[in-house]
Amino acid sequence: MLNKIKIKDKIQPFNKSIRVSGDKSISIRCVLLASQAIGKSRIYNLLESEDVINSLKVIKKLGINYSKKKNFYEINGYGLDGFSVEKNLTIFAGNSGTLARLILGLLVNCKNKVKITGDKSLSNRDFSRVTNPLSEFGASFSNNNNKLPVIIQGTNFLRPTKYFEKLGSAQCKSAIMLAALKTDGKTIIKSKKSRNHTEIFFKNLDIPIKVKEKSNYDHIEIYGKSNFSGFSYDVPGDISSSAFFLVLTLLTKNSRLTIKKVNINKTRIGIIKILNKMNANILFKNKMKYKGELVSDIIVKSKNNLKGVKCSKNINSSAIDEFLVIFLAAAKAKGVSTFKDLGELNKKESPRLDIAVKFLKSIGVKVKRNNNDIKIYGNPKLDLKGKHIMKDFKKDHRIFMMTCVAALTLGGKFEIYDKDSINTSFPNFINLLKKLGAKLN
Repeated sequence: MLNKIKIKDKIQPFNKSIRVSGDKSISIRCVLLASQAIGKSRIYNLLESEDVINSLKVIKKLGINYSKKKNFYEINGYGLDGFSVEKNLTIFAGNSGTLARLILGLLVNCKNKVKITGDKSLSNRDFSRVTNPLSEFGASFSNNNNKLPVIIQGTNFLRPTKYFEKLGSAQCKSAIMLAALKTDGKTIIKSKKSRNHTEIFFKNLDIPIKVKEKSNYDHIEIYGKSNFSGFSYDVPGDISSSAFFLVLTLLTKNSRLTIKKVNINKTRIGIIKILNKMNANILFKNKMKYKGELVSDIIVKSKNNLKGVKCSKNINSSAIDEFLVIFLAAAKAKGVSTFKDLGELNKKESPRLDIAVKFLKSIGVKVKRNNNDIKIYGNPKLDLKGKHIMKDFKKDHRIFMMTCVAALTLGGKFEIYDKDSINTSFPNFINLLKKLGAKLN
């Protein structure tokens, strides 16, 4: 069977309620932190995607047992020194930058060398952003021009560090935080704003941490060598997965959608802020706090009068995984939308900014680009005809899903390759599209 789908009809109006899969960022952190806890942890609604399954396989290789029960995963941890590492061990992170970078933080005290490998896409991504700060703890590294494979040699003589994380990378910040767990003394991180799931987790697990939020950065202090007990956690829905359905609904006439129990952490809802600024009127209902994370139902209705937006670069980190579908909304909006300083998009699973600009131009959208800044000239009457083929996008799951939304809302006949790319983050994506009435071949 060919690994592609064909879409030749727009989706018809719908009024439905769905629940998207568990949050990927939180799912991976659940697995890794459970591996460091003392005792059994139970994780409900764990995202069963390739990235998360690879996380489970990695901790298994490091001596941590897990099992799948009827409706949860159980992980049995042995504390901060609980990894059992064979000599010349190689672990495979697949496509997950989160897994590969965060596990390095947990290996800084490992005396035997461990090699981290990944798939072709991950092997082209920069790892100096984590190996440089982790070296300051005392770990040593060898790598392939700052790319995978990376070999880490940990040490028993870890030293706390002070580090200024300037990239706004939650992966980099979290790797440092996990390394700090293994270290006697106080580690200080001055961090450009980014996702704060790890900080919230630390507080929930009573790990000694202080966070002072400044206007442009966070000041974080962590006191290491503090063991914590196994925990129970019910993973909320993923806002990044929800994003595709938000824009699908906005661009489908006479439609309404409720997405149940989604994580709306303030560091993740840049897409909501941007779309509402474009006149979307997306609402939250049944808000609640769950172990420090804000969870809510999200209600979205179609809009035929979206307007262009001037997007501040200060919001980039809270929407970095959602810009592809934000660009689609901008393509159908009235007026010009501007986005600045999006170079980080090209450091994801594929050069997303490059591919997105090429795709928009291929479907007749006027785009002007100046380095990492782009302007999208919206056309509310955009209605595609003819055949469109999407391939050679490095099997990037978010490119695939963005193209599906384009095909279902803009018209034309689409042939979209690398269908199995969704297994990385959202295996249930196509099933949910069908639930809403999409016709996919």
